[in-house]
Amino acid sequence: MTTLQIVESTAAEACCTPSGMQVLGADEAQGKAQLFKALADPNRLRLLSIVKASDGGEACVCDLTEPLDLGQPTVSHHLKILVDAGLLHREKRGTWAYYSLVPGALERTADLLSAL
Repeated sequence: MTTLQIVESTAAEACCTPSGMQVLGADEAQGKAQLFKALADPNRLRLLSIVKASDGGEACVCDLTEPLDLGQPTVSHHLKILVDAGLLHREKRGTWAYYSLVPGALERTADLLSAL
């Protein structure tokens, strides 16, 4: 029979010294994950691209269904996720909703990755 030997080490003998860098807390990670989940869908990435490339930096929801070849309810669902993630701004004008990028949202998103 083989005997397993247990070796206990003290904190002074630990293999690694903590770096002292700040790490993400659970709540902060949850919020950032929501943003990245919003970006993890190809249709939502295309919507951001279309809105960004639109004249005046905004697009009507009526102009977003054809390029994606999706129905209006599906496009509206994707747009809501992008709005909830803080990437797009929604403005209601009459019966139509217009979407524009939140100023600095894409830059802040890029900064999140580099800050990890």
